[in-house]
Amino acid sequence: MKTAIVTGASSGLGREFARQIPKFYRGLDEIWLIARRSDRLEELREELTRQSGIYCRIYDSDLLRDYVYYHLQRDLDALKPDIRMLVNAAGAGCTEPFAGTDPERLTGVIGLNCAALTRMTGLCLRYMNRGSRIVNVASAAAFAPQPGAAVYGATKAYVLSLSRALARELEKRCIFVTAVCPGPVETEFFRTAGEPAGAARRKLMACPQHVVRQALKDVRKRRAVSVYGCAMKGAKTVSKLAPDRLTDWIMNRINTRSHT
Repeated sequence: MKTAIVTGASSGLGREFARQIPKFYRGLDEIWLIARRSDRLEELREELTRQSGIYCRIYDSDLLRDYVYYHLQRDLDALKPDIRMLVNAAGAGCTEPFAGTDPERLTGVIGLNCAALTRMTGLCLRYMNRGSRIVNVASAAAFAPQPGAAVYGATKAYVLSLSRALARELEKRCIFVTAVCPGPVETEFFRTAGEPAGAARRKLMACPQHVVRQALKDVRKRRAVSVYGCAMKGAKTVSKLAPDRLTDWIMNRINTRSHT
């Protein structure tokens, strides 16, 4: 049974991946959708069934709790699917200064962006075979430290580093890993994370459909990193070439402007 699994499927990039994957893998039998909001997942299931006829299995649970992993493990053991694609799109953000933020909120961001992604990947990997893909949604924030969004940037740097290392480790098994590193995207993310600082950053907001379309093209080409848009590609290059002190100063100016 050829299966795709998408976390964070109720909104944003996760939902868009679920919509576009059936066109990418036309031979899929099922898509497993994981997110907290059951009503959103039901709507998405109806949409995908209507448009592509694909069967969707729903897991409406919080990835910070153990229950969803037990439920998922049970179904993996019973059904033994051939996981063709795992999309780790669930994530949380916080675009506020470290000192003024509740530590529990920050550790929750780390738990979802790092620990849950790692656990999902480890759980699903044993059901992946030659040609399978792992898609981890990181961020252009991974390219440099993010004063004003320090923990969020650090978690996305973890996702990027992990993805690149896994890509090398899994190369002999022909399982391909892609880290998706967009800049700001027009999703619900900023409702909880906080609005992006600065008019320039708001102008860089990308359409989620375009980001995912580019990501799936890069996945098909087996690219380790997918970066959407010339501005973000430029930012990636600058982060490699500029001195650390200059990079840190620039990111501090960009990220903290709305907090001063």
